[in-house]
Amino acid sequence: MAVRVVTRNLGSRLLPMLSSTSLLHSHATSFGFKEVPAEEKSQLVSNVFSSVAKNYDLMNDLMSGGLHRLWKDRLVSKLNPFPGMKHLDVAGGTGDVAFRILDTVNSIKRRALQDVLEDDLQEETRIYVCDINPNMLNVGKNRALERGYQDKSLLWVEGDAEALCFEDSTMDGYTIAFGIRNVTHIEKALAEAYRVLKRGGRFLCLELSHVDIPVFKELYDYYSFSVIPAIGELVAGDRGSYQYLVESVRRFPPQEKFAAMISDAGFQKVEYENLVGGVVALHSGLKI
Repeated sequence: MAVRVVTRNLGSRLLPMLSSTSLLHSHATSFGFKEVPAEEKSQLVSNVFSSVAKNYDLMNDLMSGGLHRLWKDRLVSKLNPFPGMKHLDVAGGTGDVAFRILDTVNSIKRRALQDVLEDDLQEETRIYVCDINPNMLNVGKNRALERGYQDKSLLWVEGDAEALCFEDSTMDGYTIAFGIRNVTHIEKALAEAYRVLKRGGRFLCLELSHVDIPVFKELYDYYSFSVIPAIGELVAGDRGSYQYLVESVRRFPPQEKFAAMISDAGFQKVEYENLVGGVVALHSGLKI
């Protein structure tokens, strides 16, 4: 695993900021390898996730060989959850990340109760699971019931990463796992993440990324374009949606460029960690 810290001076940030502004006013955007009107992408992506929602977790296991569980564990470990925190997990409809955060908080509370009075831990934890797709949220809600999560700390919100319904400076943490490449304007999503975080709040993004190891890259490309859509067709009866998901990874900015975008949004101490040779990257930043 490689961890890289991104440091950029003010002068070097001016040009990317100007180019980011121009992108916000673009009338076209990518949907996989296709160019589509920006106003249509959200609905197209929604259609994809409505189609895959029922088999989403099973397909994640099959496509990653179960590694997505370890990647999400790493994400939550880096978040360092604590009792009483207010946390926002965006594009987290099935609850995978939120459940891990809540389990970590509850574990800390159980240990703490051995040393302090329960009254000292009364500040309520709030974990908001925000997703634009109601079908994904329904999967998450059902999973929560099946797992016995009756905790009022878990709240489900249908919402858009580019226009969050939360007030400024209200969240201690913000996570988004395998979701930011699907938004229409990445810059808007990053700006919203910065807006809702408190000073000292941490931004964490887990996303499929770019492999630059030559032989491994060739194998990964073959697996992505030949095997994953075939698995989608066999298991979920939906080749097209998984073809889009593979293509969307290739259109997502490389690790260094995405780190620069996070810096441009205002975050400090931006760094990223490559997992499995860059198949996945974990980016982080602080609002200071």
